[in-house]
Amino acid sequence: MQESIDRARGLIESLPYMQEFRHKTVVIKYGGHAMVDENLKKQFALDIILMKHIGINPVIVHGGGPQINQLLDRLEIKPSYVQGMRVTDGETMSVVEMVLVGQVNKEIVGSINHCGGRAVGLSGRDGDLICADKLRVNKKNDEALKDAPPELIDLGRVGQVTKVNPEVLQALDQKDFIPVIAPVGVGEDGQAFNINADLVAGAIAGELKAAKLILLTDVAGVQDNERTLLRSLQQDDLEKYIANETIGGGMIPKVRCCADALNRGVSKTHIIDGRVEHAILLEIFTREGIGTEIV
Repeated sequence: MQESIDRARGLIESLPYMQEFRHKTVVIKYGGHAMVDENLKKQFALDIILMKHIGINPVIVHGGGPQINQLLDRLEIKPSYVQGMRVTDGETMSVVEMVLVGQVNKEIVGSINHCGGRAVGLSGRDGDLICADKLRVNKKNDEALKDAPPELIDLGRVGQVTKVNPEVLQALDQKDFIPVIAPVGVGEDGQAFNINADLVAGAIAGELKAAKLILLTDVAGVQDNERTLLRSLQQDDLEKYIANETIGGGMIPKVRCCADALNRGVSKTHIIDGRVEHAILLEIFTREGIGTEIV
């Protein structure tokens, strides 16, 4: 009996958050271990369905780097990286689109639908959802060449978001469908671009003026140099933490993505541990939350 009472108390605790976020949009970047562990994949699908059934509008943007690398390896195409970014020539772009749109996206949609939801798979090409152009990156010069003019690196068909056309997402929301979006953008010439999924999620969240942007990762959240979790960060402090190396490595683009989303009108952003069961529900429906909140 006590166990049942505790469950009821948990529901009552979550009631204010259900009321607060009803009819609000939450954009979720789905990636990392949560996308490969079978138990976590099913729990993710159920969490998304629960959100939809209580009136929240979840929008999912997914990655797929490991799956892309697996197919490139089978095709004996050696991936190339510059400053941590995948160089994407025409052949590699075909593989990227095949995996993200034709494999990973359909698996996520199928999982949600199998568990009783109503998901629809999209890429940035659909309805010109994600307009993009070529990402231009300056080569990092050696200290001895610091005064030399910057040299542009050609990353091929790696893109950046220039515009989000939300009409297709709004139409799906009106019919109670759950959008699942592959981070492939479309250029003015109709060519596809490979875009970082965090950046796509942030741009979509900003365009939709989402109540929350949640990035699922394989770490507890933003941690300091002693690996202590930083539960809450102010947007204005992020560059200070980057400069003093409290925030470094792969976490830098994630916190900057959150800052950009806040500037675009998103209410709150979160970086959370997708390896934790029901991490999204813990963030949205509990007082303590989980991971790092950036506001």
